[in-house]
Amino acid sequence: MNLYEELPGVNSMIKVNTKVLAVTAAAVISMASMVANAAGEMKPFILGSTTTGSVGDQVAGVKKSLTDNGFEVVGEYSPYETAHIIIVTNNDLKKAAASHDRGGYAAGQRIAITKVGDQVQITYTNPVYMAAAYHVKGNISAVTSALKKALGEVKEFGPAEGMDAEDIAGYHYTFGMEYFDEPYSLASYDSHAEAIAAVEKGLAAQAGGATKVYRIDIPGGKQTVFGVGLSSETTGNKYMDDTFIMNEIDFKETRSTAHLPYEILVTGDEVEALHARFRIAVNFPDLSMMGSNSFMNIMPSPDAIKASLTEAAGGELESDF
Repeated sequence: MNLYEELPGVNSMIKVNTKVLAVTAAAVISMASMVANAAGEMKPFILGSTTTGSVGDQVAGVKKSLTDNGFEVVGEYSPYETAHIIIVTNNDLKKAAASHDRGGYAAGQRIAITKVGDQVQITYTNPVYMAAAYHVKGNISAVTSALKKALGEVKEFGPAEGMDAEDIAGYHYTFGMEYFDEPYSLASYDSHAEAIAAVEKGLAAQAGGATKVYRIDIPGGKQTVFGVGLSSETTGNKYMDDTFIMNEIDFKETRSTAHLPYEILVTGDEVEALHARFRIAVNFPDLSMMGSNSFMNIMPSPDAIKASLTEAAGGELESDF
């Protein structure tokens, strides 16, 4: 019993007021949601569903649902024991990727099946967020709808606060950090075909600890994007390793496993990759600069990733200074 229960007549008034407050609170929450949606705020990942069992139990069903909804599975890999990642594309994604000469990064959507405790999470990249991050043009709402139909939609997730398309397109983590249009230059060749052949050769040899996960050729014949897994098994450098990096930065209850894999883009006769200080930050924009689970813990990773990707592309590593 509390003080209000001891006062005659007040208890019924409290009940009425509680109902009013509940209705008011619901209205405020609904209005806030409408405002957020109107502002077009987005987060980088979508939680499709959760289940139990093992990661392996879900792989076949997820792939079938994706192909049933018009997607082509172009690659898959398990970067670590508790995760399996599937990469898909379709004509809408390829068309959007072809909208500018560095749009190839948007051609593949990443789906992750991750074991977290007793739960298996099925998550995927948010197509609209990625389209904004990679500056591609065109309506990809059909891609979003198809992914939601195939995999479900519980919530968008990632940072505590979302960003609108304009903020995502102009994103960089902080002063001095790279933007989308400041990639690593990995190698240069005499032709697009020669550049592709060099990357294929390097990935087949696992040069720099990089292995091929997928390849997507963009319509128009001037862009090809490769997805690459990165492992320190041969390099001995943990800072370029998928498992090490994700252990440091992917620590929230709902995992952002679909951040992987990294990409190499062949555009014309040039081979490039997004700078890690952009590529990681745009998917983890609220990752702290210092402390546990922070950028400080992976400070050598951008240089380590650049070195591995340059070797995989057959290029020569040059200093940034």
